[in-house]
Amino acid sequence: MRLPPDTKLLTAYRKHWAHRFGVSPFLPMSRAEMDARGCDECDIILVTGDAYIDHPSFGMALIGRLLEAQGFRVGIISQPDWHSAETFRALGRPKLFYGVTAGNMDSMVNRYTADRKIRSDDAYTPNAEAGKRPDRAVVVYAQRCREAFPGTPVVIGSIEASLRRIAHYDYWSDTVRRSVLADSKADLLLFGNAERALVELAHRLAKGVPVQEIRDLRGSAFMVPRGWRPGAEWTETDSTEVDTPGAVHAHPDPYAMQETKVSPGDTAAGVPLRFVKTEARRAARAHTAIRLPSYEQVKDDPVLYAHASRTFHLESNPGNARALVQAHGERDVWLNPPPVPLTTPEMDYVYGMPYARAPHPSYGKAKIPAWEMIRFSINIMRGCFGGCTFCSITEHEGRIIQSRSEQSILHEIGEIRDRTPGFTGVISDLGGPTANMYRLACKDAKIEESCRRLSCVYPDICPNMGTDHGPLVQLYRKARALPGIKKILIGSGLRYDLAVRSPEYVKELVSHHVGGYLKIAPEHTEAGPLSKMMKPGIGAYDKFKALFEKFSAEAGKEQYLIPYFIAAHPGTTDEDMLALALWLKKNGFRLDQVQTFLPTPLALATAMWHSGKNPLRKVTHGSEAVSVVRGERRRRLHKAFLRYHDPENWPLLREALRRMGRADLIGNGHRHLVPAFQPAGTGGFARPAPQKRANATPRPAAPTRKKARGKSAN
Repeated sequence: MRLPPDTKLLTAYRKHWAHRFGVSPFLPMSRAEMDARGCDECDIILVTGDAYIDHPSFGMALIGRLLEAQGFRVGIISQPDWHSAETFRALGRPKLFYGVTAGNMDSMVNRYTADRKIRSDDAYTPNAEAGKRPDRAVVVYAQRCREAFPGTPVVIGSIEASLRRIAHYDYWSDTVRRSVLADSKADLLLFGNAERALVELAHRLAKGVPVQEIRDLRGSAFMVPRGWRPGAEWTETDSTEVDTPGAVHAHPDPYAMQETKVSPGDTAAGVPLRFVKTEARRAARAHTAIRLPSYEQVKDDPVLYAHASRTFHLESNPGNARALVQAHGERDVWLNPPPVPLTTPEMDYVYGMPYARAPHPSYGKAKIPAWEMIRFSINIMRGCFGGCTFCSITEHEGRIIQSRSEQSILHEIGEIRDRTPGFTGVISDLGGPTANMYRLACKDAKIEESCRRLSCVYPDICPNMGTDHGPLVQLYRKARALPGIKKILIGSGLRYDLAVRSPEYVKELVSHHVGGYLKIAPEHTEAGPLSKMMKPGIGAYDKFKALFEKFSAEAGKEQYLIPYFIAAHPGTTDEDMLALALWLKKNGFRLDQVQTFLPTPLALATAMWHSGKNPLRKVTHGSEAVSVVRGERRRRLHKAFLRYHDPENWPLLREALRRMGRADLIGNGHRHLVPAFQPAGTGGFARPAPQKRANATPRPAAPTRKKARGKSAN
């Protein structure tokens, strides 16, 4: 995406006076560390629900180092005792503001499974100790900051705040909750890739601008009196109703140069509504806010909730998004358009900070599982244009891919090799949300800026989407050629429907970067659930599998694909899950860990779950209904289909098969799905043990022909 003319780069600011203190070995977490640096106060104090690990994969370190590089004195309060405000006073009053986050994960997803069971551990805590952060941590921490030093600005951010910036369905309480701004009483919320807004905010506050006057930052949200507008030139579009008759207009030609009138009406997931890029239209949209149904409306009307969700997602392209406003009682929550993506030099700047690349020394020899998992991996990009409805990446990082330069990535590999204890020569991942979206973008910047498509790859790859994997192939080759590097693995998964467009990439990947197993995510085999996920058909998996096996054989390697699947996703019937189970059995897969759909705030699939409507198309009270898998027993059944081979699931499956008229699949032969017999001591429907991994993705064992067995299922 092209930068708007008024965009200020992260490197364009004059450094704040405190840059003279230089770089800290670690950002201070105590008064003693502040004193050692000669600092009597912090300009900014960051409060996080995670352990402080000084590494760019951890949000507080990345943000903290960025602010330090801008010349601000930054302190960190990690996993504070939230039962009183005392811990929040540990570093004194911040001169500018508190920055509050729940951590790298949503605190509710971190603590609870998809079955609402409490997890037994926390991967972001020393020794995986559970219970070190409160539920809805952003709200609790922000309130304690207010108590600690009244009058000090409080700014909230990260994924938990981003996904709760407007009224949202909350799975854990089964209610629609109001914006986190209303509950936290924060002065400002920064969502998405917040670096640009955060740096601008810090410099303005340092110049004495009151936080209440800072209302123009892209990627920010705040509460204002009902009906407030930034200026007299602003207009408001009412989108608080559905079932309102109106004129139907043809879709405009996205390549037209003249002004074309369009309706704000329907657009299917695969048929984008595009606005013609004239200067007049761009100026009008830049000063237009869309009024969503109020919190009180969406709380009581699931259909209006689905409509609001659809409207929200259609305004997610930073090239054409309009401001959004939603009433909460007598006040409005105002959302500015999404942030302008970072350029490659800015990404290099952010990831090139002098990170210690280690946990804070105060943790001693304690093991922090999240650190152990990522310490030899590298983020090469951000964002995802896949648009999968169950995923929160697009709501948080956006659909525009932001990539680091080749030089920056190779430099970080060298940093891991030279500075990370325990490194054996193996890089565990070069990836991001999706490993093979590196440097992929729309072929035409003008089309990208006007596009309102929810996905660039569903129902098929957009013809305007570049699929050249050449830069990634080149990166892989240069990375594994570095001295001291024995192996570069790809551990973050990939879009196989994109990969098949580049057989050269698949060959490179399979020949050099697969450690026996490669995880990919078809998520399902049946058209019904796939259409609600916005995922490609299983035929794309088959094409990738053929290439994978071909190039594995040519390389003389025995390697296997590990497909991941989701149970109980909206739009999934019992028959769909049966078909998937039969596919798994036919293809020799016995899944180890499996994932049941978890409705996260703001996701389109969550809107389906709550409303029973399809927000991928225009929502009315009479529009398409979506079947929803509710109730513990039925959700357990869908999960059981994925683990058809587990004797504990056989009684439930036999009962379901008889009810579905498929008793022919019960028996002891090869063509049967479940045996007619029951091993002693199994099938008692014991409550599942707490999941060990936070927000775990399914991890199947190897194919049955290898007779590989993994850990027991959650």
